[in-house]
Amino acid sequence: MMFSSEFKKSSFIRASLFASAAIMAGVSLPVMAQTAPAEDDSANAEIIVTAQKREERLQDIPLAVSVVGGEAVANNGGITLENAQYLVPSLNFRKAGTSLNQALFLRGVGTINFSIAAEPSVAAVLDGVVLSRAGEGFTDLFDVERIEVLRGPQGTLFGKNASAGVVSIVTKRPTAEYGATVEGSFFTKSEYRGRATVNLSLSANVRSRFTGFYGSYDGNINNLTTGKKVNGYEHYSVRGAIEADVSEKVMLTLRADYRKADDDCCAEIIGNTPTNAAALALVGTGFDRSDSRNIRQNLVTATKEESWGIALQADMELGEHSVTSITSYRGWDNTEIRDGDWLDRPYVGLNQLHDNGPQTSNTLTQEIRIASPTGQFLEYVIGAYYSKAESDRTFTRNVITCSASTLAAVVPGLTPCSTAAGASTITTPAGTADFGSTFKNMSVFGQATLNLSESLRFIGGLRYTHDELDVNHIRRTSLAGPGVQPSFDAGVYNKGLVATAPATGFVAGASNGVPFTTSTSNNNVSGKAAVQADLTQNNMAYASYTRGYKGPAYNIFYNLTTPGAGVIAPETVNAYEVGLKNTLLDGDLIVNLAAYYAKYNNYQANSPDFVAGVRTTRLTNAGSVSTKGFEVDFVASPLRNFSLSGGVAYNKAQVENFRLPPGADASQLVAKGTPLANAPKWKMSLGAQYDIETSGFANIELGSQIAMQSDQIYEASANPAVRLGSTVDGYAIVDLSAALVDPNDGWRLAFQVKNLFDKSFASSIVSGGPGGAYRYIIPREADRYFGVTAKINFGAK
Repeated sequence: MMFSSEFKKSSFIRASLFASAAIMAGVSLPVMAQTAPAEDDSANAEIIVTAQKREERLQDIPLAVSVVGGEAVANNGGITLENAQYLVPSLNFRKAGTSLNQALFLRGVGTINFSIAAEPSVAAVLDGVVLSRAGEGFTDLFDVERIEVLRGPQGTLFGKNASAGVVSIVTKRPTAEYGATVEGSFFTKSEYRGRATVNLSLSANVRSRFTGFYGSYDGNINNLTTGKKVNGYEHYSVRGAIEADVSEKVMLTLRADYRKADDDCCAEIIGNTPTNAAALALVGTGFDRSDSRNIRQNLVTATKEESWGIALQADMELGEHSVTSITSYRGWDNTEIRDGDWLDRPYVGLNQLHDNGPQTSNTLTQEIRIASPTGQFLEYVIGAYYSKAESDRTFTRNVITCSASTLAAVVPGLTPCSTAAGASTITTPAGTADFGSTFKNMSVFGQATLNLSESLRFIGGLRYTHDELDVNHIRRTSLAGPGVQPSFDAGVYNKGLVATAPATGFVAGASNGVPFTTSTSNNNVSGKAAVQADLTQNNMAYASYTRGYKGPAYNIFYNLTTPGAGVIAPETVNAYEVGLKNTLLDGDLIVNLAAYYAKYNNYQANSPDFVAGVRTTRLTNAGSVSTKGFEVDFVASPLRNFSLSGGVAYNKAQVENFRLPPGADASQLVAKGTPLANAPKWKMSLGAQYDIETSGFANIELGSQIAMQSDQIYEASANPAVRLGSTVDGYAIVDLSAALVDPNDGWRLAFQVKNLFDKSFASSIVSGGPGGAYRYIIPREADRYFGVTAKINFGAK
C-alpha cells in the first residue's frame, strides 16, 4: 500500500552535539529522521525529504538543502527557528522587539517587515502549509521530525514568499504502535520546559498523536526601574494529528495546533552613552554595548500572541499517479507593547513614548497537486494554489513632552516631569490608527524531469501567479507632536493630488473620517531550468537557473502619510547555482559543495528614516542588490560511534543600484557595494558526537557544537558611521553536552553547557536611541548557562 501507517524501520542517524548537528546540502539527518533502508552499516543512511513536493533521496535532488532534525534544535537548547541559525550557516535571524517584526534571512536576503501589507522573502512552511506572515513561523519547535532549509529562490513549487528560500517544518506523524514521551528541562537563570507526547492507535486504520508543551523563562535583562528581569517568555502549546486510511488508496490526515505566548520581550538596551540628558537618566545601566544587561524603563516591552490552525490533507492514488490536497485555515493574533523612549519617566527635554498595537490575522489556503510515478522518462508535479490572508491592526501611540517642571532635579541637568495638575508644563500628543490588508494569491505550477539517460536529467518548471492586494488606513490624532503625525484618511490623502509647479509635494485635503483605501494586482511567470548529471554512482553535479518572485506591497504602518502611500513594486530575482554532491568511503564521508549568484530587482527593503522626529524604517523598492558565494558541507564517521558534521558559508551580499525612497534627499543614497544588513560574509558550524557503549545500565553520549561568524552589520545605512555603529563583531560560541542513555531507549538524562566561554554578542543593533545612542537586543545565547533534561519513553516513541 502506498500510504503505510508506519515509517519504514531504518537507520537512525546521530550527528553532532546533543545528537544534533545541522546537516546541510544533502547530508545526513540527525535523530529520528525518516530514511531509506541502508545496504550497509554506515552511520550515514539515505535521507528522504519533500523539498520538491515528492519524496526523494536528499543526495539526488539538484538543490542546496539543509536538513536539521527536530530533536537537534530542541537538544541544542532552542525552542524556535531562532536557534536553527547556529546549525545552518546560510541561515540568519533578525531579532526584534516583537515576533511580529522578526525575520529570517537566507544567503543574506530577507525582509524586515514593519508593514501590515508586505510579505517575507523567506517562506515558513508548516506541514505543507505556507505561513503568510514572518512572525507565524516562530512557533515552538516541539515534536518536530525535521526542518528542511531550501536555499535560494523556490518560487516554482512553493511560490508565495519564497524569493530568497524556504524553511519547511515537518512535524512527526502518528504511528500504529502505542507510545508516549514525558520530558522536563531546567536551565539556569530560571528557565523551565515540559513536554508530553502520546501516540495512540484508535483503530486498525486510524492513528493519532498529541503533544503538549509548556515553557517559561524569567529573562536575561535587569529592569532597574521595576527590579525585575525582562526578555523572558511563557508559552503554552498543543498539537495533534489524526491519520486515517480511508481505503487502500486514500489517506486523510487532520492536523491542528494552538499556541499562547506571553513574552516580556524584547526590551532594547542603550548600548553607548547618549549625548543628551538621557545619559543622566540611564546612569547605572552600563553603556557597555553588548556587555550591558540593564535597562531603566517604566513600560515593559512585551509581545502577547495567540495562534491556532487546522489543516486537512488528503493523499490519494489515482492509477499510477499520486494526488495531494491540503486545505488549511489559520488564525494569528499579536499584540505589541513597546517602550519607545527607553526611560523610566518623562523628563524636561526627554519625551515619553509608549505604543500599544494589537493585530488580528487569518489565512485560508488550498493547494492541490498531482505527481507522476518515478523511474520513467518523464516525471512531473503539477498543481494549483490559492490563499487569502487578512490582517487588521489598531495601533495607539501616547507621548508626553515636557518643557518645564516644578519637581526637584534628580541631578543637575535632569529634571523629572509629572502629569499631576500644575506640576509640569507638558503636552500629550496622541493618536490611534486602524489599518489592514487583504492578500489574495492564485497560481498554477508545474515541474518536470526528463530522464535523458540513466545519468543525465533535465529539470524545468513554471509558475503563473496572480496577486491581489487591498489596504486601508485611518489615523485619528488628538494632538500631533513628536512621533505622532496629524490625522490621515481619504480626505487628507486627497486622491494623491500633486502640487502644481513650481510647488512640490502633495496637496493635502480636509479630513473626512473615511479610511484611505487603495489596491493593486499583478501577474507573474516565474520558473527554473536545471541540468543534473551523475558523474559516478556516488557523485552528482548540477547547474540551475531560477527566476523568483515576491508580490507587490504597501508601506502601511502607524504614521502613514501621502508620500508613502504608493504601491511597492514586486520583487524579482535571477539566480544561478552550481553544485556537487559526493558520497564517499561507503557513506562514511559526505561532502557537498554549492556556488551561487543572484541579483534581486525592486528589492523590497526597509530604509532607515525619521518620521515626526522619531526613527523608523520605510519599506521601499531599494533598487537592485546581489548575493554571491559558496557553501561547503560535510558529515563524517571516521570511527564507530564517532561522527563529525559541519559547514562553511561564504556570502557577499551587497547593494548594486540603490533607489532613493520618495521624498528622500541625496544624503540617504546607499553607495554601490555597501554590504546588506544581516549578511555576515563568513559563517561556520562544526559538531562532534561520541557514543560510548558501556554494557552497563546506561550508555554515554558526549557532544560539542561550535558556531562562528564574521562581522555583521544590522543597519545598511548610507552613513558609514551608522553602519559601523550597528556592526556586531565576529564571534564564536561553543556548546558542550553529556548524556546518559538507556540502551533500550527508555530514558535519557542530558546535561548541557551553552556558550561555554561566555561570549557576549547582540542579535540586533540599530540607531535612533536617545541622544544618538544605539539600541541593542541581547539574546539568551549571549550568556553562558547550564541545563539538564530528563526524558522517559513508554512504548514506541
